[in-house]
Amino acid sequence: MFSGIVEEAATVVKLVAEQGNLHLTMKCSFVKELKIDQSVAHNGVCLTVVDLTDDTYTVTAIKETLERSNLGLLQLGDKVNLERSMLMNGRLDGHIVQGHVDQTAVCTQVDEADGSWRYTFEYAFDKALARQGYMTVEKGSVSVNGVSLTVCNSKDNSFQVAIIPYTYECTNFHQIKPGTVVNLEFDIIGKYISKLNQYA
Repeated sequence: MFSGIVEEAATVVKLVAEQGNLHLTMKCSFVKELKIDQSVAHNGVCLTVVDLTDDTYTVTAIKETLERSNLGLLQLGDKVNLERSMLMNGRLDGHIVQGHVDQTAVCTQVDEADGSWRYTFEYAFDKALARQGYMTVEKGSVSVNGVSLTVCNSKDNSFQVAIIPYTYECTNFHQIKPGTVVNLEFDIIGKYISKLNQYA
C-alpha cells in the first residue's frame, strides 16, 4: 500500500529483457535501506526488489505489467518516481494508492499557470469500466505516475491536474510533455462504491 507521495525520481541504469519479463535496475539515494522482497512503487507500479548492489537495486516487471503500464517504454537515463510502501503508523499525506496501475494515459497539453503547471491527460474511455469506478471525478484523487493528485476539469476520457514547483522538480513531471505516456491508478474508494451500487 502506498500514499502517492514520491520519495525520489530515480534513474534507470540498466534494462534487461528476458522472455516476457523486463528487469529494471535503478540508482537511488536509499538503496542501502532496501532489502530483497521489499515492495517499491515505480511510476505507481508496485514491484519487488530482487537484487541489490552497493548503489543500485533491481526489480522485475512481467508481461502483463508491461502491457498495462509505461514501464516497457523506459530507456536508460529516464527518471522513475519511487515510493516505498506506507508505514501504518504514519500520516496519509496523499490518498490510498495500491500500486496496481489501471491503464495508461497520454499527456495532450502542458500550460504554465502563473508559477505552476497545468497538465491535461487523455485516456481510452470504456463505459463498462467506468461503471466499475475506472474514471475520474471533479476534485477527486488520481495517481499519475505514482503521484497523488487532485482532479480538475474531469471529463469522460480526460482530466487535468495542477503541479506546483516542488512536485515538478522532485518527480518526473518535469520530463512529461505532450505525447508522454503516463500510468493511471483510479481511486480505490470510487471502485468500491461503484461495485456496491451494482447490488443496490
